Amino acid sequence: MSTTRIEQATQELREQLLNHSLYEKIQTPKDLQIFMEHHVFAVWDFMSLLKALQSKLTNTKFPWYPVGNPEVRYLINEIVLAEETDINLDGNRQSHYEMYLDAMEKGGASTEAIYKFMEQIHHGTDIYLIIAASELPISVKKFLKFTFETIYANQPHAIAAAFTFGREDLIPAMFNSIITKIQQQFPEEDLRLFKYYFDRHIELDEDEHGPMALKMIEELCENDEQKWQEVEEASIKALENRIILWNGIEEEIIQQKTLA
Repeated sequence: MSTTRIEQATQELREQLLNHSLYEKIQTPKDLQIFMEHHVFAVWDFMSLLKALQSKLTNTKFPWYPVGNPEVRYLINEIVLAEETDINLDGNRQSHYEMYLDAMEKGGASTEAIYKFMEQIHHGTDIYLIIAASELPISVKKFLKFTFETIYANQPHAIAAAFTFGREDLIPAMFNSIITKIQQQFPEEDLRLFKYYFDRHIELDEDEHGPMALKMIEELCENDEQKWQEVEEASIKALENRIILWNGIEEEIIQQKTLA
């Protein structure tokens, strides 16, 4: 058994995402700001998936003792290292989430919703209550709800599936051309940090994290047919929820153009 089976099962959904009409709608700084204000929640909850994997596949407690497969421990810790403490455009250490927030502020996008959401997180409020009580778009709420349902189901292989097939290899390179085009049309807009975020994300996913994540799936499932089936189901649901998120962003962009 291999991840090729999952790639085949999700091919149609992946194609829908890679060819989504959203990309054609992002033509102005305002369009890009709307995208960022939605997408930042996916950037944030990605880290929750990652940390859930780290807590389940390695030992983060003390007194310490070795847990699980050393190869899997290495894979997940290597990904955590880069995602949580990468090098930003200024040469300083930052998580990709923090890079994204800086890019939003430089690009004129509002960070009010994400900071308000994070304030509730810091207070220790139940995540489902935070999602339900928030004024976030329905598409974002559905996306977040799926993420935490996956985490709390406590199946490492399913979490790894959502992480790998729903996230790690889905950032299309076309975002770079979109950003470059907008920057050329509106040179007063500062999108350097946003472009760096995507450049870095694509570089890591293609060269390191993507292959590592696929190997992690194979290590977790081995020859267990039930686990492979659950990985397939989780991967499909993750992609369906990403499409819902993309649809929601596209609808808001269209709506603001209509009102303009």
